[in-house]
Amino acid sequence: MEAIGNFIDYLEFEKRFSIHTLKAYRSDLQQFAIFLRTEEQVEKLDEISSPMIRSWLVKMMEEGIDPRSINRKITSLKTFFKYSMKNGWITINPMLKVVSPKVPKKLPVYVEAQKMDFLLDSTEFPAGFEGTRDRLILELFYGTGMRRAELLSLLMEDLDVHQKQLKVTGKRNKQRIIPLHDSLLDLFRQYLELRNPIVGNDALVFVTPQGKPLYPELVYRLVKKQLSKVSTQSKRSPHVLRHSFATEMLNQGADLNAIKEILGHANLSATQVYTHNSIEKLRNVYKKAHPRGEE
Repeated sequence: MEAIGNFIDYLEFEKRFSIHTLKAYRSDLQQFAIFLRTEEQVEKLDEISSPMIRSWLVKMMEEGIDPRSINRKITSLKTFFKYSMKNGWITINPMLKVVSPKVPKKLPVYVEAQKMDFLLDSTEFPAGFEGTRDRLILELFYGTGMRRAELLSLLMEDLDVHQKQLKVTGKRNKQRIIPLHDSLLDLFRQYLELRNPIVGNDALVFVTPQGKPLYPELVYRLVKKQLSKVSTQSKRSPHVLRHSFATEMLNQGADLNAIKEILGHANLSATQVYTHNSIEKLRNVYKKAHPRGEE
């Protein structure tokens, strides 16, 4: 459908969605278009109905696709059909009668502070550019809670050593300021002494030894390798470090609104999920400490 291409262009150039989000929207809508063509023999936008969409959802459920993935696809369709209504391509929104499947709530996966301290204090990184860079990346994830895409897009101008802060550009190009503690600043200085002769004092902060932009897979493999030393959980990604940062901040008494601002959440509800981890921790302490807690 030509409308899908126009919609993706709108998200990219007007709404300034990230590459990752654009890829997800494009994939979701193309999958839906294939379903309509092969299962419903429909190719025109104004022929799409609510029952057709529900049939697609049922098909995905029968195939065992995770409810979270299905809900993401529903979000893609809702945004697409809302845009189609706005442009007059359709007169009835077929998503109005579509209900999202319920998703069981999952607590954010995180690594306990003691394990993170052990990892960061005991790990010996190789001397030189790559070892210094990799240590900084690991410390930066755990010390700021930033997302992987945010770290990869950091520019030299975003770092303010004198003010001890970092300007981070998050989702929807929304910018926020994150404070840096002294040990992180020291790691930054060590890294920049090795980085600047390679690529100069401008452009992206994190690069390869050849001065090329760092790529997401490398960062993911780095974090997974390091977290494997202290964690056996299946998820060992940069986002786990983001969760670990937020959980530990909350456990140490940080204000929920302050954590929200540092993480770059649009709504407090997204940050409140970390309170469940703290409640779970209190529950475990209670069971162990209270004389009748194990009954």
